[in-house]
Amino acid sequence: MNGLQSRHLLGLENTPAEDIQLILNTVDSFREVIDRRIKRVPTLRGITVLNLFYEPSTRTRISFELAEKRLSADTINFSTSTSSVKKGESLRDTVQNIEAMKIDMVVVRHSSPGVPYFLTQCMKSNIINAGDGAHEHPTQALLDMYTIWKKYGRLDGLRVVLIGDVMHSRVIRSNIWCLKTMGASVALGGPSTLMPKEVERFGCDVYTDIDKALDGADVVNVMRIQLERQQLGMFPSQREYTNLFGVNSGHMKLLNKNYTIMHPGPMNRGVEITSKVADSNKSVILEQVTNGQAVRMAVLYLLSGRKEEEGE
Repeated sequence: MNGLQSRHLLGLENTPAEDIQLILNTVDSFREVIDRRIKRVPTLRGITVLNLFYEPSTRTRISFELAEKRLSADTINFSTSTSSVKKGESLRDTVQNIEAMKIDMVVVRHSSPGVPYFLTQCMKSNIINAGDGAHEHPTQALLDMYTIWKKYGRLDGLRVVLIGDVMHSRVIRSNIWCLKTMGASVALGGPSTLMPKEVERFGCDVYTDIDKALDGADVVNVMRIQLERQQLGMFPSQREYTNLFGVNSGHMKLLNKNYTIMHPGPMNRGVEITSKVADSNKSVILEQVTNGQAVRMAVLYLLSGRKEEEGE
């Protein structure tokens, strides 16, 4: 099999295990590329990729840009602040006009859920979701999966705990779907006010007591608390959130011996996670960032439909 079953990567809720495993298997060769002195291959030479970011981003945008450049693709970076969007142009007109300049792939981040799917209805390009509202962030979950898979050699049977704002986190949603598809046991931990009403549909264990959530965990993935939620009254104060749900070194005794600490970033140190935990030798936070670039290279390559020999 030389490609994914879909032309697009819109989310992981309905992505089959075969596609997820294919991506994970493909990442290794690109992980080797970014460890070389010359970090470039001709895999996507002649392919033009549009980075369509309607939301601020540092890690994801830079990661995608580097992935594209290291695959020798031509890249276009779209900024709403200097575009015709400021003049009232619709999203459909914006993307169709850009596509008329003969682009091949679009990496899109938008605050509205469903925008990546909308683009598939009005464009011929391959669409990659780089985060849409509180819906999904598939490449972040895939880099999390790869990081876990490389450490344990499996995902099946691991107990993974996701701590944080379950209601608003697209990263948590993508992680849930991906982990469950690959056979992991998933638990969610956080305040009841930050749990969605339909949380049962995720099919996960749900805890509002962090000690119970962490008991016997192999992997703990701590999510950033969006501080704007405090202004909305979703929790009384940062101090209270930290006291009840912040992950600290005292919690580590509850975890399995070969445990792993993860965080998708950016971190609020001292709020959802202490520096001692984030910087410990059990933390793979920086490794996640490095792996993210290789994962995005693999996704771009697989969606492009290029034959494997062209990437060698």
